[in-house]
Amino acid sequence: MLDINVIRQDPERIRTMLKNRNKDDAILDRLLDADSEWRSLTDENNRLRKLRNEVSMEISKMAKGEEKDSKIKEMREVADKIKANDDRMSELEVIRSDCILNIPNIPHESVPIGKDEHDNVVVYEVGEKRKFTFKPKEHWEIAEDLDIIEFERGVKISGSGFYVMKGDGARLERALINYFLDTHMKQGYTELVVPGIINKAAVIGTGQYPNLKDDMYYLERDDMFLNPTAEVPITNLLQDEILEKEQLPIYYTANLTSYRREVGKHADTKGIIRVHEFRKTEMVNFVLPENSYARLEELRKNAEDLIVGLGLPYRVLLLCTGDMSFSCSKCYDLELYAPGKDAWLECSSCSNFTDFQARRARIKYRPEPHLKSEFVHTLNGSGLALPRTIVAILENYQNEDGSVTIPEVLRPYMGGQEKITKK
Repeated sequence: MLDINVIRQDPERIRTMLKNRNKDDAILDRLLDADSEWRSLTDENNRLRKLRNEVSMEISKMAKGEEKDSKIKEMREVADKIKANDDRMSELEVIRSDCILNIPNIPHESVPIGKDEHDNVVVYEVGEKRKFTFKPKEHWEIAEDLDIIEFERGVKISGSGFYVMKGDGARLERALINYFLDTHMKQGYTELVVPGIINKAAVIGTGQYPNLKDDMYYLERDDMFLNPTAEVPITNLLQDEILEKEQLPIYYTANLTSYRREVGKHADTKGIIRVHEFRKTEMVNFVLPENSYARLEELRKNAEDLIVGLGLPYRVLLLCTGDMSFSCSKCYDLELYAPGKDAWLECSSCSNFTDFQARRARIKYRPEPHLKSEFVHTLNGSGLALPRTIVAILENYQNEDGSVTIPEVLRPYMGGQEKITKK
């Protein structure tokens, strides 16, 4: 969340930011009104408490009589007023907190202003699109022919938007997970295995709640959530901690199943491009504030290294203000080219959240032993989301006879196997 002082100092900057992010600025007016009243009542209560302390000292020295009784009565009225103000301030604090939790992060000055994904900027493309001597199939056709993904049986056990990996399809997914994690460890990350069921404080900490509460799977009986992305449990590992400067930077990685309702996003219902449950490798960084934007470029390269190793064509997009996620200040999307579908598919988002998440999760560091603690900066990148990576592999490495060549980097993880063929 944003520092309330930043909002107070330049509310018009925040108003412009909200409009650039396609957000209603009424929430800012609600916050400013509540904050103004809260500060006014705070000043009044400070004055009343000072008055009460002074008069109480006078009363203790006064002899019994009408004047003393009058002063006591006056101070009871002051006490009632203080309590009434405190009660109203508690109500206003709830309003302020709700508003602040629903105001997004401020975009970096380098982020292009735009309405939606059509205003994103292509930074560069890498790799040549393959020229086929036959009409390339879409991934779901390839998978069904090779019998490596079960679509109908996935629906049978869980419903629409679920699937089952089978045989060499399952081996391919497992190989990708190991390749991703091994690469990240070489890049300096510490691998984690984290819980997949998380509490409300965690989803508040990274900004999924309340902004994306309708897109998460909620366990009402336990007041818990199924993991929407491993960014949530990894980031919140350090919730309420004060780190020493020497401990930074910290780089964590984990592969975890993610669950998304994908509310209102059912354009791609065929195959595994948009599903409710999928595995994703995550990279989370905790860094010094002055290093976060330079680190974002390195984080993006960490994700790109995975794609380069797989030999897939891809492009890098700088997201505009209207398409960035709620918590980030700057974000790059990595998109793989899928020739069967003739489309670019997002497989990774690499974001700098500055102190936005750290402020919500209360993650700090101490610049020097004698100085006040400050908030760290957090970053996150997907490295990579598995379904769309598998789609790109199947469609780019398909052969005319229906087989799929396995990328060389994955073959050691699949016992030296070079192709996926129909059994």
